[in-house]
Amino acid sequence: MENQSSVTHFFLVGFSVSKEVQLFLFVIFLSIYLLTVIANVTIISLVRSDTKLHTPMYFLLSQLSILEIFYTSTIVPKLLINLAGWKYISFSNCLSQTYFYFSLGSAEFFLLSVMAIDRYLAICNPLRYPTIMNGQVCFIATFSCWSLAFFSVFFLLILISRLQFCQPAIINHFFCDIPPLLKLSCTETFIEEIVVFFFACVIILTSLLFTVLSYVFIISTICKIPSNKGRRKAFSTCASHFSVVTILYGTVIFIYVRPGLSYAIDINKVLGVFNTVVTPLLNPVIYCLRNKEVKMALRKIMKIKPELKIVKKINVK
Repeated sequence: MENQSSVTHFFLVGFSVSKEVQLFLFVIFLSIYLLTVIANVTIISLVRSDTKLHTPMYFLLSQLSILEIFYTSTIVPKLLINLAGWKYISFSNCLSQTYFYFSLGSAEFFLLSVMAIDRYLAICNPLRYPTIMNGQVCFIATFSCWSLAFFSVFFLLILISRLQFCQPAIINHFFCDIPPLLKLSCTETFIEEIVVFFFACVIILTSLLFTVLSYVFIISTICKIPSNKGRRKAFSTCASHFSVVTILYGTVIFIYVRPGLSYAIDINKVLGVFNTVVTPLLNPVIYCLRNKEVKMALRKIMKIKPELKIVKKINVK
C-alpha cells in the first residue's frame, strides 16, 4: 500500500466488454455527443436570433443549453478516449474532471429551480411577471447559479484532494466520480462520505424542493382556469421543463442521495451514461418537440436559408 505522493495516474476501468462492443459504443457515444452539441448550439442560436424568444424563459433555456454543452464535454471526450484504449488519467486531471462535473451539475440544479420559479411567476402572477423577471433579475439569477455551484464544490474538492490513495489506483468507473474515489482511499473516509452525502442532500433536495413547491402552486392555479383550452395552454408552457426535471432528478437522486455511498457498480455505470451522455441530448429535443415558439423559430430559419440561396444565385447570374 502506497500513499498519495506515489499516485500520479488513475486507471479507469470503463466498460469491461469486448473490443467490438467498445468500438460500437465509441461510435454511438460520439454520435450522441455531436448531436448534443449541435442541438444545444441550435437552441442558443435560435434564442439569440429570434426576437420573439427574447424572454426570461428562453434566456434561461439558453443558459441551460450552455451548461449542457460544458457538462457533457467534461465526461464524454475522456469516455471516448477510454473506449479507444487509453484508460489512464492523471491525478490532477481526475480532480479537475470531478470538480467541473459536480460544479456544472450543481449549477444545472440551481438553474432548473430558477426556471421553475420563472414558470410559477408567469402563470400565477402574470400581471407582475414582466416587472419581476426583468433582464437584470435574470442575469443575477443565472450568475448566482454558476458562482454558487463552483464556489461550493471547490471546498468539496479540497476535502477529496487531501485523501491518501492506494496502489493499484484502479477506478471502477468511466470517469472520476466521488464514490469510487472514496473507495480507493487508504485512509478512513467516514467524514468525507458524510460531507458528500450532506452536500448532495443540500444541493439536490433543496433545489428539488423549490421546484416541487413551484409546480404545486402552478398546478393549483391551472386547475382554477375555467376553460379547457386555457388549462392546456398553461400546462404546455411548463411541460417541457417538468419532463427534464423528472429525468434528471430521478437518476441523480438514485446515484448520490444515499448514506454510505454503497452502490452497484454496473447499475451506476448505466445511470452515469444516461446522466452524462443521454440527458444532455434529451433536454433540447424535449424543448424543441414540446415548445411551439422554438419550433416556429426553427421553421423560420429553415425557410430563410433556401431563400438566401436563391437570391445569391440570382445575383451571380
